[in-house]
Amino acid sequence: MSDSSARQCPALLIAAPASGQGKTTVTAALARLHTRQGKRVRVFKCGPDFLDPMILARASSAPVYQLDLWMVGAAESRRLLWEAAGEADLILIEGVMGLFDGTPSAADLARHFGVPVLAVIDGSAMAQTFGAMAHGLATFQPDLPFSGVLGNRVGSTRHGEILRDALPASIRWYGALPRSAEVGLPSRHLGLVQAGELLDLDARLDAAADALAASADTELPPPVSFAAPEPARPAPLLKGVRIGVARDSAFAFLYQANLDLLRELGAELKFFSPLTDAQLPEVDSLYLPGGYPELHLQRLEANQAIAQAIRAHHAAGKPIHAECGGMLYLLDKLTDKQGASGQMLGLLSGEATLQPRMTAMALQQTYLPEGLLRGHSFHYSALTSELQPLTRGECPNYKRTAEAVYRQGRLTASYIHFYLPSDPAAAAALFSPGAPA
Repeated sequence: MSDSSARQCPALLIAAPASGQGKTTVTAALARLHTRQGKRVRVFKCGPDFLDPMILARASSAPVYQLDLWMVGAAESRRLLWEAAGEADLILIEGVMGLFDGTPSAADLARHFGVPVLAVIDGSAMAQTFGAMAHGLATFQPDLPFSGVLGNRVGSTRHGEILRDALPASIRWYGALPRSAEVGLPSRHLGLVQAGELLDLDARLDAAADALAASADTELPPPVSFAAPEPARPAPLLKGVRIGVARDSAFAFLYQANLDLLRELGAELKFFSPLTDAQLPEVDSLYLPGGYPELHLQRLEANQAIAQAIRAHHAAGKPIHAECGGMLYLLDKLTDKQGASGQMLGLLSGEATLQPRMTAMALQQTYLPEGLLRGHSFHYSALTSELQPLTRGECPNYKRTAEAVYRQGRLTASYIHFYLPSDPAAAAALFSPGAPA
């Protein structure tokens, strides 16, 4: 097949009327079901998210990437889908929030790429009204490629049959998942529990796949044609640069696309753990991503060897890029929801405290001296600092969130999780040892 030709692959976008309906569980169940049948399944997540992709990667045995018409961009989303269509037997895209929520929405993405929608509806407290809700989702926007629905948290086989029989003939029944603790995925304040923490995750995924197979046929949807992208890859601006990337249960919120880009730019990535390692690998720059440092206060405070190594790295004028949880690790002090505190690195003046409710969730774009980077913020902590921000993020929607970006020498820190492919040259400048301070 020519690199300039369109590629075809069966595809579905899994959406819902609202958050909390079980999109991740259903997407993971579909991925596991078809993977077990020997098919190559590629899964994407619509919009910014780190936790769902961990589950979906386990279910499909393949890396999971983001798709988003604003943060990722239509051209890059098109490239990712086209590449996946060249190697997969099935493409699954997990939506974000409710099907029509946000600008751009999951419905906008489905319409833009012609991907049929499978709507997940929590049927636990309804019967024939299930059909009315399905009809509303299918017809609210007449140009939406809508395929069918799946009932989640169904009480019994008979309950599932009632939901199925309430559907209009034009809407396909994709089956049902039972209301069962063996199938559901536990969560905490930022979303689902990380995949590595769920010792029984594979058993949960297999149970969900079994339930789908038992409740409906599992034939693939019709193929979708994905147009070839414009050829454009970044120059090797980080050739020979060694980047230390924090990655453990405290710092795990990383876009796979960010790691791929840094490698495409020529960087060598060296992973380390601020929780367990006594020293840094031999690196030129550091990347401290988001995560759950508040769940590991004592271990982070106790590991003074790695703390001193990171302080020495900063004192030597070497680049550090820190996002959300990574930024919290740089502060003087971090306090969790229960009031327990830990002394952090003290490289960024200030302290943060976890709040009972979410303090920010918004897309952000930021004009840095290096260029324009897009991303998002999502956090429960509140930061107190007398530092003056280098700049602030801007939200493309009506939200008022404008996250501060701090800079101390070659250290750049913010609550914003940047999607680095949104400006490869700016990303390279953040990590380049030769870039001006």
